[in-house]
Amino acid sequence: MDRIESINTERIRWCANERGVSLEQLADEAGVPRKALVSLLEDEIGLTFSQLRKLADYFGRGVLFFLDPGPVDEQQVHSVQYRTLTNQKPELSPNVRKLIERVERQRELYLALREEVHPDDYPVFAPVDVAGRRPAEAAAVVRRWLGLDQANTFDGFRSAVEAKGILVFRSNGYAGRWQIAKDSPVLGFSLYSDSCPVIVVKKTRAEAQQSFTLMHELGHLLLHRASSIDDDADMHSQQGHEREANSFAGHLLVPDAWLAQVRDDDRPAAVEQYELWLAPFRQRWGVSAEVILRRLLDSGRLPQERYTAYRTFVRGRQYEDEEVGGSRMYRHREPKHIFGDMFVRTVLTALGSRKITATKACSYLDGLKLADLHSLERYVAGT
Repeated sequence: MDRIESINTERIRWCANERGVSLEQLADEAGVPRKALVSLLEDEIGLTFSQLRKLADYFGRGVLFFLDPGPVDEQQVHSVQYRTLTNQKPELSPNVRKLIERVERQRELYLALREEVHPDDYPVFAPVDVAGRRPAEAAAVVRRWLGLDQANTFDGFRSAVEAKGILVFRSNGYAGRWQIAKDSPVLGFSLYSDSCPVIVVKKTRAEAQQSFTLMHELGHLLLHRASSIDDDADMHSQQGHEREANSFAGHLLVPDAWLAQVRDDDRPAAVEQYELWLAPFRQRWGVSAEVILRRLLDSGRLPQERYTAYRTFVRGRQYEDEEVGGSRMYRHREPKHIFGDMFVRTVLTALGSRKITATKACSYLDGLKLADLHSLERYVAGT
């Protein structure tokens, strides 16, 4: 069997080091025999094309990347947005790093397909000017810009943001290429771009948490015109840009006029009863009890010790994971849940106008099977 001898082994070592995997792990996870990988790296005995392709696929790179004789230039390999996020959080897991790259490629794919179909039909990202405004003022401006009303869900917020030319992805609840692991502290990230920003929200048990993450990331895009990656600590931070993004999200989701509807006299003495007390408001506004309590705290209407006691109560409460053991009988709907309506319709439009094949459409939509692709078409069409 022919072997490729001109493989740049330093590029393989660089990729393994960046991914944080040992050579043994690399061989096992990529599906390449350990002996073959050791022979390549120690004795410079080449790999078969199939083996090299497995390594390339594992790292999310093309085969030619490992045939280039030059050293890796990180400025060329990684985008500015990628470097921004990994510099913010150097401890990011290899899977999250890989997801960031995958999201960037998906955005480029979307932009390319958009140009192939009817580019004039798509919303252009023209961010509302909130420079220099306080987060509360900015939130009021952005609410009007998004056209939000009082009754909102995550899907409603997502549609409003996408209508402004921003892609909104949500990680998959199942293990796979588009999942942010349940034990990962990352709740979301945003990739700024003048042409098409992307917000990625981690799928969580509580939809209200997803809504807050979405608006927190929108705050970074509009207030700071920058990319950001955020975990639970960032969502409660009182420092710098994170504090501004939190305040922005809180005021956008719960404006002052709404907060005035919450009566302090009705507040229970026990923090365990706070969610029941706030149930009518959080259900109507599509937010969590914690967002309302944080707004009450920041406005001076809730003592710090009461808010802290509630946070302690929530952290100590155990939830059953709703995702475990779930059915995938609606597999065809998953691409819309992950990539949003705007992305999915773009792929289906390109397919319908014969700009891409069904095989390519399936690969762009999380590896759907052909039968699921047809079911997705009917689902999106509402039939």
